[in-house]
Parts: sequence; structure tokens; C-alpha cells
Amino acid sequence: MRILLVDDEAELAEPLSRVLTRQGYQVDIATDGQVGSQLAADATYDLLILDWMLPHYSGLEICQQVRSRGDATPVLFLTAKDTLNDRVEGLDAGADDYLVKPFELRELLARVRALLRRPPTLEAAPRVTRLQYEDLALDEANQLAYRQDQTIELSEKETQLLSYLLRHPDQVLTRSQIHQAVWADAEEPASNVLAAQMRLLRRKIEPSGTLPLIHTVYGKGYRLGS
Repeated sequence: MRILLVDDEAELAEPLSRVLTRQGYQVDIATDGQVGSQLAADATYDLLILDWMLPHYSGLEICQQVRSRGDATPVLFLTAKDTLNDRVEGLDAGADDYLVKPFELRELLARVRALLRRPPTLEAAPRVTRLQYEDLALDEANQLAYRQDQTIELSEKETQLLSYLLRHPDQVLTRSQIHQAVWADAEEPASNVLAAQMRLLRRKIEPSGTLPLIHTVYGKGYRLGS
């Protein structure tokens, strides 16, 4: 079993990695969110253990990126954030379990075993395949969008791009965030590729006579909203 541990506290990550290794797990460590995000995208893991507060990308953002790709790998949060709202936010982002620091090692190992008993398949954690914002809907499984009773065929990349936007409505998404979510399994595209893909998507989902939904936020990125 292969585990990715993403935590910027070396005094926790290194001993925990040794304990997990002694339990028979193969453990990769990342000490910042950017490296952790890339490892989660490039390699196959049976479990992700994510600290919430990390440099570059938070554990919450990494979890959202993983789920936006339809990846059902179990996610366990380790965090000092212990309010009910924090727990709800983590679970809503797609986490499977949540352990508040400081924690007992025995409890952590029990939760790891429980999560690893769940088959990491889409059947075990079904992917949401239909997303909607106002009069725009997306059927991810069939790469189709719907707007004003019109059916719009999308390419795979357009589907991924629109899916990411629909999962983060009314939020400014930076170009870097979109690259990580949509091009995570390949080399980061040239700077003009995202703009070109966005123009193609807009032509399809914003035909003449409809209100624009995708807005360019100059100097930052894009926002889906009316």
C-alpha cells in the first residue's frame, strides 16, 4: 500500500513516516502543497494524508483538485483546525476522515487501516457527473453541456475546464490553480493554451443572446458567475 503524506512539520512528518513504514506501507513525503499536489497528480496512491495549512496549496485545495479529476483515493486530514465549520468544510471538499492534532498514534493507525480497507474506486465514492449553475448544466460522463434547451458537445479538455469552473462558482480561480486542476496529468501547457481553451469554451456555452458566465479577471485568472 502506498501513502502520500503532505505535512510541512518535519518533527511530525518524519517520525510518522517511519511508523507507517514499519507497518508495511510505502510512504512518500511532501513538505509543501505544490509538491504534494504534483505528486498526487502524477503517481497512484492508496491513501492521501494531508495537513490543512501548507505553503502554496492548502490540504483543502489539494483535496479539491483530486476530487475534481474524479479521483476517489481516500483522503485523511491531519489538522489543528477543530471547529465544526472546519470539519464540515473539509468533508465537503471530499475528505473521507478528519483527525485533529495532537492525536494518539494508535487512533491514526486505526483510521489508516479503516480507510485502506475501502476500495479506491469510483464505485466506492461515486463521482458527481452532473453540475449546474443557473441555466448552464454539465453532464461530465457524456461530455455534454446544456443551456437554454440547447445541447452542446464538448471536448474532453473543455469538459474538465467547465467542470472545474462549475465546482468553484463565483470564485476567482488563478491560472495556476486551473493549470493544476485541468492539466495535472501532463506537463503544464504554454501560457496561451489556457486562454485559447477558454475562448473555445465560451463560444460554445455563451452563444449570441445569452448572458456571459465566464469572466476574465485581469491579472489573476477567471471567474464563473453571472
